[in-house]
Amino acid sequence: THRGTLFPYTTLFRSRCLSRGATMSTPVLDLRGLAFRYPGSQQALFGVDLHVHAGERVALLGPNGAGKTTLVLHLNGVLRAGAGTVSVSGLSVDDANLAEIRRRVGIVFQDPDDQLFMPTVRDDVAFGPANLGLRGAELEARVAMALAAVGVADLADRVPHHLSFGQRRRVAIATVLAMEPDILVLDEPTSNLDPASRRELADILRALPVTVLMVTHDLPYAAELCERSLILSGGVVVADGPTLELLADPELLASHRLELPWGFTVPTARRG
Repeated sequence: THRGTLFPYTTLFRSRCLSRGATMSTPVLDLRGLAFRYPGSQQALFGVDLHVHAGERVALLGPNGAGKTTLVLHLNGVLRAGAGTVSVSGLSVDDANLAEIRRRVGIVFQDPDDQLFMPTVRDDVAFGPANLGLRGAELEARVAMALAAVGVADLADRVPHHLSFGQRRRVAIATVLAMEPDILVLDEPTSNLDPASRRELADILRALPVTVLMVTHDLPYAAELCERSLILSGGVVVADGPTLELLADPELLASHRLELPWGFTVPTARRG
């Protein structure tokens, strides 16, 4: 099972958190009054507050143009706040901390081909840790654990672009896990996946011992994986609460251009 292969990665992640003295008192992500305007354009974010603690899986929902991508690009310093603050595990997102911030915030893009560019899967997963200075057995162990965590250890010697889309998405996640991030940010993780690949990815994400922020239009997937959701609309957070409660409010969804698929019934309680 995926959980069986995760043991080394789980142990590594937990020991690192303990060594840092990670506590619930310091959010992994802490956005306070985040505002941003693109040059020559309209305001994209208006005073966003967002706090995500270690171990949470949080869905970021909202219509196209709501500001979700803009928000995500602030998390690792690609964009800088026009007003407000962004911090990751207590570190402010600024020039002095940028290298460490980008290690701690692992972003998996919607198209895995944006992240895979090396001759083999192993090379892609090793690229980030090698840039941190890891070499030899330590680097090999890091790569092996990241590949095992997403169930693709057998693909290590394959050419990434010869893999299926679902396999490439798993490898893209492994490239991020190899950096031992504090938070895994997933941009539309189910896009272009067939039903079996979608289910397999859900199993992997449930088992990963890492904080997750999932940007998605796939409301059933948010319901399945994330106990908490936020709705971002018009550059502001309009709702923040238990996912099932938000999805059970048809007026809330309709007012922010969110729709459940036909025939989907919001469960009244999460399955164990």
